[in-house]
Amino acid sequence: EEQQRLLRNQPDQPENPKVLRIAIIGAPNAGKSTLSNQLLGRKVFPVSKKVHTTRCKAWGVVTYKDTQLIILDTPGLTNALKAKRHNLDPAMLTDPWDSMKHADLVLVLVDVSDHWTRDSLSQEVLKCLSQFPHVPSVLVLNKVDLLKKKFILLDLVTELTEGVVNGKKLQALKCNSSSSAEAASAITQTSPKDRTRESDRLQETHRAQDGFSLDNDSDARASESSLVTEEQGPKRYGPKDLKNMKGWPGFQEIFMLAALHGEEVNTLKRYLLMQAKPGPWEFHSEVLTSQSPQEICNNIIREKILEYLPHEVPYSVTQVVEMWEEGPSGELLIVQNLLVPRKSHMMMLIGKQGKVISRIAQEAGQDLMNVFLCDVHLKLKVDLKS
Repeated sequence: EEQQRLLRNQPDQPENPKVLRIAIIGAPNAGKSTLSNQLLGRKVFPVSKKVHTTRCKAWGVVTYKDTQLIILDTPGLTNALKAKRHNLDPAMLTDPWDSMKHADLVLVLVDVSDHWTRDSLSQEVLKCLSQFPHVPSVLVLNKVDLLKKKFILLDLVTELTEGVVNGKKLQALKCNSSSSAEAASAITQTSPKDRTRESDRLQETHRAQDGFSLDNDSDARASESSLVTEEQGPKRYGPKDLKNMKGWPGFQEIFMLAALHGEEVNTLKRYLLMQAKPGPWEFHSEVLTSQSPQEICNNIIREKILEYLPHEVPYSVTQVVEMWEEGPSGELLIVQNLLVPRKSHMMMLIGKQGKVISRIAQEAGQDLMNVFLCDVHLKLKVDLKS
């Protein structure tokens, strides 16, 4: 009731409000929800190692002083064939595109630890960026802590940007592995000449993981790492162009971070706060997400099901809330029924002597207590779909 009241009422506007709507897009399992949770400072979006954990578009809200960031956490960009394979709702194909329509800035997240996909953006991501060329875009390289050879980042940046950052062409000449690491770090500094002093300071303090650091003089660093920049004019890209492209030449900035551990997330957060433009807030300052408490509960339980069950089982589970009540001491009492289509799935979900379902209930209950900041008694039941 409190969440509904906050969402329904007019926001509490400061004197000079600023706002920024941010769409986070990328391939499934790139870490979009993990990054969203880190920016919010609390876990409200489901996270698991399996793809398509996020099933629908959800908004997170960061309010800091007079600025409000609205984070549009979206399902991973996928195609119709994969959506059918995973029994996904049709909305998962359209939600990322809808988020772009509302966005003032887009973060494109790439998992650099996945050597199968890291050296190119998917066709779905490229189509999305080309459809909305007016929306400023930022490349975020995630999971850099898992890279043993950091000089790989230079090659990845060159591939994923088509050698162009912030309208300037980057030409990486032959350099050894140590200077390659410096070059990758220098690329992140590409910035317009009229950037404010605060933004310059921000970029100077931005560090890629494991010892990457930026010198005060970006031109000197670029020279040391054999990078040459030249002005590159804007260009429109058609379907035929996209098929031959591995990256996007329209990125304004590049950030390297490890969202799971929160490393360098604050640097990105400060940058986002600085990009906010004057405009009315959309949410009350006490709102953390547009999701209802029941949606958060369903997502967290499904996250645990995805973690502990074989690949094909979780996507067929239907969740039904049977009880949602406040107890006499203010605790939250929740009973949820998990419906599965086959008896074999039912046995796997329950586990030997009920160990699997008990573990799911225990871990989900703990996460819910951290979200709602109250005691939660969660009971899960398993039944066959009628």
